[in-house]
Amino acid sequence: METNNALKALAALSHETRLAAYRILVQAGHDGLPVGELRERLDIPAATLTAHLNTLRAADLVHDRRDGRVIRVRANYLQMNGLVDYLTENCCGGTTACGPTSSCTPAKE
Repeated sequence: METNNALKALAALSHETRLAAYRILVQAGHDGLPVGELRERLDIPAATLTAHLNTLRAADLVHDRRDGRVIRVRANYLQMNGLVDYLTENCCGGTTACGPTSSCTPAKE
């Protein structure tokens, strides 16, 4: 991951509501959640959620998928893992692995 992309992702996650939304989507797994359900879980107005999702989209942290009349939003695990890898690439001075791999792959249902 390039520094500019890492900065965009970190900036997108640096807001309490966006971070909460992203954590919910990561927990939701591969299928993500309908936008309405995410809005209900966060208990925020639809327009506010739209603005926050647009910020997460711009950082490539979430993707949308139309499922009939419902729009589902899901975490972009590739981008998330890339960010974690970027943040830890020099862990332990780059000489040894510091712990478990950072890759997260949600189970498909």
